[in-house]
Amino acid sequence: MNIQSAISREIFVPRDEKLLVAIEVRRRMKRKGLSFLNAGRKRDYLTYLCLSVTNSRPAQVLITKVKKYRGTRQLAKRSQWSVEQLRQVNGINPDKDTPEFDLVFDRTTDQWVASSAAEKCMFVQVLYHACQNYWEAKLAQANPASPADQKTPGAPENKKSPGAPSQISFVNCQQKLMGDACSVNMVIYRCKIFLNRMKNSMTANQGRPQREAAAVKASRSRSSSRSRSSPSPPAVRKMGNVMRRASQVLSERGERLMRADDKTSHLLHGAK
Repeated sequence: MNIQSAISREIFVPRDEKLLVAIEVRRRMKRKGLSFLNAGRKRDYLTYLCLSVTNSRPAQVLITKVKKYRGTRQLAKRSQWSVEQLRQVNGINPDKDTPEFDLVFDRTTDQWVASSAAEKCMFVQVLYHACQNYWEAKLAQANPASPADQKTPGAPENKKSPGAPSQISFVNCQQKLMGDACSVNMVIYRCKIFLNRMKNSMTANQGRPQREAAAVKASRSRSSSRSRSSPSPPAVRKMGNVMRRASQVLSERGERLMRADDKTSHLLHGAK
């Protein structure tokens, strides 16, 4: 089971939500107030940024931060925002695929770096279309169309009323990300994500035997140097004495068995 399926099953399905996309991210800039706490500490968890939609009506689009702790299957939901709290999506570079992007909310700004440019592009594309669908449904719910207000083909669109919800601005994002969500771009991004994860997995597996061999070699060298530099510990001498006594007991028992066998043979011949 891949990580997106695990996140969906453990975090979103129990909350009656549908997971649209989940990508691995890390912060691009450390927060000033927490920099001294993170100094010299290795990150013991992975962070995933998830986009989901509720199954209830009216549907809500949510952005959720999920953490997975290394060496375990434990997943934990952390922060969550609705798209109504989202004000801006900054793609950083509109000319090429890059893994950096910013999410600007009402009271905070998160600066992220995705594990690959393909994951960031897929997340932005899915987020754009989810926001478009959400705001269109919101506007339709606020202003139900009457038969006289229905749009005729070729007629100009009516402007939104002043009370209509505001759209989220997508700045510095590539135009191809604003196209059809089912276009070939999505297939290409998913293939790139798969290949990138396979490459990372192979690199990790290749480096593991080398690290294990180096650790075994270092352990052997330390044990051999200790054996040359220091005398045998008392436990080793005691074990040697026990082995010698056991060998002597076995030897004596073998001699008694041989004498018993000779005596049995002599009695057998006498009986004949």
